[in-house]
Amino acid sequence: MPGGRLTQQERQQIALGVADGLAYAEIARRLDRPTSTVTREVMRNGGPAGYRAETAHRATERRARRRKPAAVRGAGPAALPHGRDPEAVAEYEEQFAAVMMQSGLSNKMHARVMVCLLTSDSGSMTAAELVERLQVSPASISKTIAFLEGQSLVRRERDEGRRERYVIDDNLWYQSMVASIRSLNQQVDIARQGAGVLGPGTPAAVRLENVARFLDFVAESLARAAEQARDVLLVTARDPSGGADAEA
Repeated sequence: MPGGRLTQQERQQIALGVADGLAYAEIARRLDRPTSTVTREVMRNGGPAGYRAETAHRATERRARRRKPAAVRGAGPAALPHGRDPEAVAEYEEQFAAVMMQSGLSNKMHARVMVCLLTSDSGSMTAAELVERLQVSPASISKTIAFLEGQSLVRRERDEGRRERYVIDDNLWYQSMVASIRSLNQQVDIARQGAGVLGPGTPAAVRLENVARFLDFVAESLARAAEQARDVLLVTARDPSGGADAEA
């Protein structure tokens, strides 16, 4: 199995495979590459609808050039807490962001900021920390935080030094599930409204009523499961000495 960076020819094959609707696993098999390599390559360079081989290759070269100055100065990757491997963490964060984009968080910067917050032990970072970590402009962080706040995915608070921090709560997925349930309930309401408008018993009305019943059942099941999961499964991180981690 070949290693190292993807070549321009491999990127062209990926682009052809995506255009033909092939699964990432099949494209990877043809290239003799891991499926995760192909998935990450596509998702970090425009996604299935926007992937272009030439554009992806140029973007990779730009990223490589940005990393070179640090190597010339002899400065390795920044040390991480708990003995974590910086390269392994960076690789994981890229994959995590790609998955989040596939799951509906379509903007890459939104996904990268979310992953940074999720993978930080404190669950919070300042704007300056995000700028340094992601190597982007303060304006990009400000715009992204404004969007994520609007979606109730992050919140702001001030620390003891009066610095503004952006926080991601432990019950984020519960909040996200509640938002999904609200959306399902709205679909239930509109489907049942349509059933009444189109005439009870007509084929179209029966179809909409079936949709409403299905979504109503799913929403109720999700709400019950979300409540149970929050009460039973949420755990608190602990420090190596066995006490509750104050920074978790």
